[in-house]
Amino acid sequence: MPHKPVPAEFLGTVRVLPNIPEKLAGLEDLAYNLFWAWNPRARQLFSKIHQDTWIAVDGSPVRFISRVGQADLDRAADNPEVVALYDSVMTQLNDYMANRDSWFTREHKGREMSVAYFSAEFGLHESLPIYSGGLGILAGDHLKSASDIGIPLTGVGLLYREGYFIQRLDSQGHQIAEYRALDWSDLPIRPALDKRGNEVTVSVDLGSHKLLAKVWRVQVGRIPLFLLDSDVAGNTPEDRKLTARLYGGREETRIQQEILLGVGGVRALRALDISPTAFHMNEGHSVFLGLERIREYMHEHGLTFDVAQEIVRSTTLFTTHTPVPAGNDAFVPALMEKYFRGFWESIGLSRARFMSMGLDTSQEDGRFSLTILALNLASMANGVSELHGHVSRGMWQHVWADVPGEENPIRHITNGVHSRTWISLDMLELYDRYFDANWREHIEDPKVWARVDEIPDEDLWAARQKLRRDLVEFAGRRSAAQHLRFEESPHEIEEWAHILDPNALTIGFARRFATYKRATLIFRDRERLRRILHNPDRPVQIVFAGKAHPADQPGQELIRQVMEISRQPEFKGRIVFLENYDINIGRRLTSGVDVWLNNPRKPLEASGTSGMKVPLNGGINCSILDGWWLEAWKMNNLSGWALGDGVSYSDENRQDEADADTIYDIVENQIAPMFYDRDENGIPHQWIRRMRESMKTVCWQFSTNRMVEEYSDRFYLPGSNRHGLLTSGKHKRAKENAAWKDGIRAAWPAIRVNARVDGGKSGAGTLRVREKIDVLAEVYLGTIDPADVEVSIYVAPTRQPKNPWIGVKGGSIPMRPGDRNDDGSILYRGSLLEGDSGEYAYTVRVVPKHPDLVHPHEMGLVAWARPMEA
Repeated sequence: MPHKPVPAEFLGTVRVLPNIPEKLAGLEDLAYNLFWAWNPRARQLFSKIHQDTWIAVDGSPVRFISRVGQADLDRAADNPEVVALYDSVMTQLNDYMANRDSWFTREHKGREMSVAYFSAEFGLHESLPIYSGGLGILAGDHLKSASDIGIPLTGVGLLYREGYFIQRLDSQGHQIAEYRALDWSDLPIRPALDKRGNEVTVSVDLGSHKLLAKVWRVQVGRIPLFLLDSDVAGNTPEDRKLTARLYGGREETRIQQEILLGVGGVRALRALDISPTAFHMNEGHSVFLGLERIREYMHEHGLTFDVAQEIVRSTTLFTTHTPVPAGNDAFVPALMEKYFRGFWESIGLSRARFMSMGLDTSQEDGRFSLTILALNLASMANGVSELHGHVSRGMWQHVWADVPGEENPIRHITNGVHSRTWISLDMLELYDRYFDANWREHIEDPKVWARVDEIPDEDLWAARQKLRRDLVEFAGRRSAAQHLRFEESPHEIEEWAHILDPNALTIGFARRFATYKRATLIFRDRERLRRILHNPDRPVQIVFAGKAHPADQPGQELIRQVMEISRQPEFKGRIVFLENYDINIGRRLTSGVDVWLNNPRKPLEASGTSGMKVPLNGGINCSILDGWWLEAWKMNNLSGWALGDGVSYSDENRQDEADADTIYDIVENQIAPMFYDRDENGIPHQWIRRMRESMKTVCWQFSTNRMVEEYSDRFYLPGSNRHGLLTSGKHKRAKENAAWKDGIRAAWPAIRVNARVDGGKSGAGTLRVREKIDVLAEVYLGTIDPADVEVSIYVAPTRQPKNPWIGVKGGSIPMRPGDRNDDGSILYRGSLLEGDSGEYAYTVRVVPKHPDLVHPHEMGLVAWARPMEA
């Protein structure tokens, strides 16, 4: 019988949601708070209500509520076990939200602080796909830890209608980028409301026209995250697409998104009546927030540009994540003029002065660098590992051209991960059995992780075996589905479903497929790798995952190569590539693998965080000594395996050959033998000892709880204190500081410094440790008050042939002022007393000194001495 025709047009569509039974009345509030993302009992609750629906919605509570049947909810409400679990979870949530006993309240009771944290992406859960990789995952973990330890912080970002791309691979391994519009009703987002209960919309100037953006709210535990969305009525069709994709579109799309994030983000906070005392820019994408804040202070408080900039700089932190200049956003002057001419004219600033704030003098193309603008608008700046801090100081030394590289204001705070997000349920339950009852509230305490020594080897190994089996089953399901799309035979699909060995040593490699990460390095000697993988007594298998940016053709070629190799007979069953790497796959891999392999080209790994998640689940790292792993290895060289000796070759081919050989040697001669060295009960005790060392070293130190505490102590609280100081009394202190700096800058060129060794000695020579050299300096300061400068002996080891400052840690020895000479100069005296042997260079310098300077070198002014006759 033929089907009846459907109407040509429907009147409309309607989504019918179930009525939540009274006994489960708070279920919707729970679904809209990402507290569930790091609390497994909350996720277990949804599964208990209706497991099939929970699986079908891929673990998204909001989608679950819109999909679960009314009868299923009613049955759950009549199930005492489900109601008891619900009551327990809701009590946990309510206690968490109301709890005022946190790290912040204990350590900083009564301190005034409110932080605005801006990021272009946030990786909170796979059901909210507004992240691309490590930067977003870090931002998400930052918010979760801020919630756990009670930091008063607000997140600000963009809501991308199509998120980041969905990765599909064709049968040849070519990456295909798919974009799908997200359904807002399926996401844990709600319209942001102001104090009067009205939805919030803001506008920003995009050159000649205005752009509107709706503000949405995501609740991340105790932390609100506000996201701006340009897909609203009143915008042009093109403007409505502005926030469609993360990191998509042309250069002009990029600058427009960054204007919306920075300028629109500040305006959203004002509309919501949120007044931060400190601002944190996670990378330079949000840097225009500084310009908007300057405009606010000038227009709303009548301040000059210099005074407004003084307040903004003193209360802003910039975190850089990019260790190569090409990775930092920079725009041609014409584009900056198109979008910011109205800004500089509205505050009475000249074009030249505006452009000077972002001009990269190290480049010839005259581009406007957002990183340099950030460094000029933030007196606090940091890299994300110890080595990355060093690399960043060298890379941006020209911003403070006269300051020794290791002394410029860029510091470092090493990244971490939100442990409770990344610990698997199996390990969580294991820790609950052997750790103190409140261990989750002190996850950054080394004493907590010292208790892994009390877990029997048998229990640790049983958990590891279970997690590896889970990964193997997951990889089989994903591989089978992937190859089903290639229209392979049922026999082949079944083969892919069981492609991995649940008992084999499993290595994981998952990350963004950028060329510097060298994903195919392990294939350099394929015959040797084949022998290692197929050793009959010690088999090894490798699971790969990762995306390459749609515009990164070399990165996509690496993916194609891995896919091609995984299907070759000699590697099939030992190499697997899982497509569409996301948080879900990341959790599975970091919990299931035995070894995490990381082999970037040093020093291009700013930090890396994926490897930090592995020890939380008993896995072990094998990595190049770069980023965070260099620090972990220095803490305890038994916590994993180091690739290379830290030496970098100028010849990349030679470097790759050496590093690949090291990987083969370590896997074949150290990792595999230790993994398969079992007692009569099948327990690898030596391997488990290495697991314990890894857990005791990594799990507490590389936690975002520790990281956010460090940000609070070193940057957020000092910045907030300065905010109170500079804005009180009609901004009196800010005006005084700006005037002082203007005076110092104007008078600085007149400074003259002549120095010599006292007693007619030569400046060169030999002395013993703790012998001293007396140094004299005649310093002419002109109109500058001697109290406003520090005159010191600067000393540094001489070991950098290209530039004696970059990479050399120097020191300063203050000199004492004495008599004033007839020409107005002042005689300073000091002594160089070297405490260790070596060869050192020394001289005299003058730098500005003021109690309100955030960093001694924030002004970039240094007057260096010239030798004078004895």
